[in-house]
Amino acid sequence: MARSNPERRAALVDAAIEVLARDGARGLTFRAVDTEAAVPPGTASNYFANRDDLLTQAGARVYERLQPDEATIERQRTAPADLATYTELMKELVGRVSGFRTGYLALLELRLEATRRPELRQVLTERVRADVDANVAYHEASGLPGDGTGVKLLMLAFNWLIVEQLTLPGVFSEEERDALIAATVDRVVSGAER
Repeated sequence: MARSNPERRAALVDAAIEVLARDGARGLTFRAVDTEAAVPPGTASNYFANRDDLLTQAGARVYERLQPDEATIERQRTAPADLATYTELMKELVGRVSGFRTGYLALLELRLEATRRPELRQVLTERVRADVDANVAYHEASGLPGDGTGVKLLMLAFNWLIVEQLTLPGVFSEEERDALIAATVDRVVSGAER
């Protein structure tokens, strides 16, 4: 029976994220997680039914940790619904996701692993689809310019920009990144309004 200490489970899942980012999916073992979390050997196996359970929970935890805090959400809700706000929202989003380097790299590892594990693929597909739908719904309710297709296009473009920032950080400076974000938002939103 899996243990239920929520703090210990979260520490183990956070350790799994670090292992995934550093060593890849093949390096993710219960022993590696125990070592990363600095807990006695065998601890992770008491909390997770199997490796697939650990992989799935690591993916869910990354998404939890990528959520904006309440202050950011409130600032977004009270800002004017215009192109400048949209651009700042996207800069904040790319910065927040890029700031959780190990989490995003772990997600990339999980996506690669999902090509070989149908159960993980199903979980990630559902989670990413829910994320897309939530972002489109938020956008539509916000009154920001553009449409749902634009939201999806921005997600696709910025996901690769984030990959670029995390894997080859010297390709674009922070200033170039911000200029690319502004140009992308402008072109996607302006194209939708024609």
